Amino acid sequence: MKRFKAIIQYDGTDFVGYQIQPNGRTVQEEIEKALQRMHKGTPVKIVGSGRTDTGVHAKGQVIHFDSPLLIPPDKYRKALQTYTPYDISFVSVEEVASDFHARFGTTGKEYRYFVSRSTVFDPFARRFALHYPFALDIAKMREAADVLTGEHDFTSFCAAGSGREDKVRTIYAIDIIEDGDTLTFSFKGNGFLYNMVRILVGTLLDVGNGRLSAQQVKENLEAQDRTKGAKTASPQGLFLWEVYYD
Repeated sequence: MKRFKAIIQYDGTDFVGYQIQPNGRTVQEEIEKALQRMHKGTPVKIVGSGRTDTGVHAKGQVIHFDSPLLIPPDKYRKALQTYTPYDISFVSVEEVASDFHARFGTTGKEYRYFVSRSTVFDPFARRFALHYPFALDIAKMREAADVLTGEHDFTSFCAAGSGREDKVRTIYAIDIIEDGDTLTFSFKGNGFLYNMVRILVGTLLDVGNGRLSAQQVKENLEAQDRTKGAKTASPQGLFLWEVYYD
């Protein structure tokens, strides 16, 4: 039995999320169906670095699975690409040590969130960016981002349905990048709570449009109360960009 690590990309628009659920199409289900087909009907489970929600995309999701098939990794990649739908892509497949774990072995992740600031709505970007054609004070947003960087209890910035009791996480860096009409938020950290990135984006946009100040963001962070946090930004602009391992 060999263990394989794969880096995958997917357009999350038509999925109800990464993890198998009874109420719709998922990334995990599509990949496991492909693996079962390759293994002549034998089920093969995959383990992902984490879950993404309905409508959220991935450029660098990592999975692992075990297989007895004697197939070179690149041919494995090509076969999986053939058997999976067009909104999933296999960037790479490689054989790894038997103790590699896609979820428990992570040391950090980067998420990116894309905002289209064009005054004209772009129908071709609607699946992959939030349309936000309003004035923003980027300097104030960066000031607030500095408040959020570091190790904090992010209770105020995660969805109420989060099952994790420990809400302490470390954000290594928040970068806000301007490129023409596109505004990109990059969040790098050791882990992220349920809806945390989307709530942080909503918070920073509220700072940019004057609804919040950096001081209020600091107070909301220290309050450890979800009712103090901003609204959750919509999912289509969010990408799991990269997963880090030692």
